[in-house]
Amino acid sequence: MLKQLFLIATLALAIGWNASAQADTEWKQKFEQLGPMLPTPNTYRTASGAPGKDYWQMQADYKMAVTLDDSKQQITGKETITYYNNSPDPLDYLWVQLDQNMRADDSDTPLANARKYRDTLNVKDYYGLANSPGFEGGFNVHYVKSAGADLKYKINKTMMRVDLTKTLQPGEKVSFDIEWDYFINDRMTDGGRSGLEYFPEEDNYLYTIAQFFPRMAVYSDNEGWQNKQFLGSGEFALSFGSYEVAITVPSDFVIGSTGTLQNPKDVLTKEQQKRLAQAKKSFDKPVFIVTEEEAIANEKTKDSGTKTWVFQADSIRDFAFAASRKFIWDAMAVDINGKTPLAMSYYPKEGNPLWEEYSTRVVAQTLETYSKYTIDYPYSKAISVHTASIGMEYPMICFNYGRPNEDGTYSDRTKYGMIGVIIHEVGHNFFPMIINSDERQWTWMDEGLNTFVQYLTEKDFEVTFNEPFPSRRGPADKIVPYMSGERGLFRPIMTNSEQILQFGNNAYAKPATALNVLREVVMGPELFDYAFKKYAERWAFKNPSPADFFRTMEDASAVDLDWFWRGWFYSTDAVDVNVANVEWYRMASEDNQLESKIKNSKDLSNSTSQINQTPKPLGFEDVKYRGEFKNTLDEESLKAEMSDKNFYKVTFKNEGGLVTPLLIEWTYDDGSKEFEKLPAEIWRKNEQEVTKMFIKDKKVVSVSYDPFKETADVNEEDNVFPRVDEPSRFEKFKGKK
Repeated sequence: MLKQLFLIATLALAIGWNASAQADTEWKQKFEQLGPMLPTPNTYRTASGAPGKDYWQMQADYKMAVTLDDSKQQITGKETITYYNNSPDPLDYLWVQLDQNMRADDSDTPLANARKYRDTLNVKDYYGLANSPGFEGGFNVHYVKSAGADLKYKINKTMMRVDLTKTLQPGEKVSFDIEWDYFINDRMTDGGRSGLEYFPEEDNYLYTIAQFFPRMAVYSDNEGWQNKQFLGSGEFALSFGSYEVAITVPSDFVIGSTGTLQNPKDVLTKEQQKRLAQAKKSFDKPVFIVTEEEAIANEKTKDSGTKTWVFQADSIRDFAFAASRKFIWDAMAVDINGKTPLAMSYYPKEGNPLWEEYSTRVVAQTLETYSKYTIDYPYSKAISVHTASIGMEYPMICFNYGRPNEDGTYSDRTKYGMIGVIIHEVGHNFFPMIINSDERQWTWMDEGLNTFVQYLTEKDFEVTFNEPFPSRRGPADKIVPYMSGERGLFRPIMTNSEQILQFGNNAYAKPATALNVLREVVMGPELFDYAFKKYAERWAFKNPSPADFFRTMEDASAVDLDWFWRGWFYSTDAVDVNVANVEWYRMASEDNQLESKIKNSKDLSNSTSQINQTPKPLGFEDVKYRGEFKNTLDEESLKAEMSDKNFYKVTFKNEGGLVTPLLIEWTYDDGSKEFEKLPAEIWRKNEQEVTKMFIKDKKVVSVSYDPFKETADVNEEDNVFPRVDEPSRFEKFKGKK
């Protein structure tokens, strides 16, 4: 009770100082609730962030047969799509995505791209400007039929409208057939998420095949049809369904694919079948199903026959595969709470020795960590395929770079770059392949959340592999160069995928950092992890929106985070806290002295950036108490206790605009330190400047903000009071020399 009384006495002074500063500031509503900015809750999506009692989503099942022609580098295919109308709305037409049309002659992609250009062009620049000259890209749709009768359809760039002969009523389904073909792009010259890589020394190809079939667009309760054109950045919005896919390739090819292999006896040798069975029981190291020696021999065969591999999968939103005669193939089992999916890798000899050492073990680590923070991995396998180009993700399979030098040596940059991209792309099995967000609209909901859990997996990698991991994204200090840049050069996180500037920083790094700050600084790991896992459980195999994520994180934690979403996700503000002034006070020595203001106090603008060497006198105000407090007040004892205390009035300025908790480190004259945390709500009455009085037993020699670089503060020079003279960049350079 005594401690409460003298805190009340000093609080009155602190409130007075804050009130005077507030009059000169502009209120920017940083602590107002997000309610008016978010969609109105309804029976489909509740105010808690959970799916509502009437939540629905469409289903699209596929049965298809495709052929990969290695001589023409061409895909031909036929598919039957069965579409279930689970919505309350009657539908007269359906929208189908034709993503390969991004490479067609009439594509808007090269026309809509504008950027700064150098005075020189490389091959990829030229191909981008000229829209892959000499390459006949895009889908050739031969027909769309239902029950043998032609359906009318209209192709608009990367979207195809299929006109139904009869309105599809709620609760009904319709089946229709499409036949198509397209030529496979060269990933090395044309770029792209999938395609081919040519190996001229042995005249072989490695194919990573995705977006290879017409796919249903999403029809949802909150968007209607998501038929926004595919320009290249905004990825995909897809519905869940079942897939049965037969893939015909040259007989000496090995295939890695989404789904479970249905006919292993038809496409694998007896020895390969035996090894695959062994891999299902090997939890400590990978088992080779196809060895490097066998793959090298396979490269030389060029069989003229074909084999058809059949794969089946349920509750997936997409399908992809990789095929080559060059593949080495290894696998091991992973224990996910009693379930044992297989971690697999497919890679050419050019990937060794790096890939056989790390790839499959990293896949296993990723499944374990992501299952811990989200939901248990539900599928039968997860595959990492090696290519020389960028990484890309699909259900159960992903394509990853990281190629050693020709002599087999590799740098740490190549090694950790490969490991990082494998974690990231395998992690996409959870975001968005299971927690199925709309990538066409909100890149951060899959890339940002995934990059955040990637960072947690990299921390687990350090433990499992007993070696440090140089994480590029996630730690707060890594985002400082981006957030300290010119405001006009970036956009808020809540920006449509096609309008984002600095894509990697905006959609990957900043949201990952925001979530790390939210976990470590704002909420604490226990509250955050529970809420984050609850979001994953609520929206697994469903279609969440940003509001569902924001609301769930608050609902499951009882932490008001609207200020956090406003600052980190809806603005381009940065954290820049200035410890503007520190003043030292001790109680006045004369008894019964009543003062309403501090004597000889100086205006902050005249601060010398030093803590005053002689304390200023602080008067005691005789506060009148009522009721029970009157009898418990021992004024003399209170003044005696206060006379031994040091009082420090600290002024913090919000220079960057982004409100944040105040992480304070006190350094005392005996060399000891104390860490103290104030919640972000300290800014709620004045978003630009706050002053607070602290009571300390020891004499303070310095006060610093964010000493461990946990909040992404963009200017460390004003984080310490008194100021510390930092050497210039030139002086640091001279010191290194």
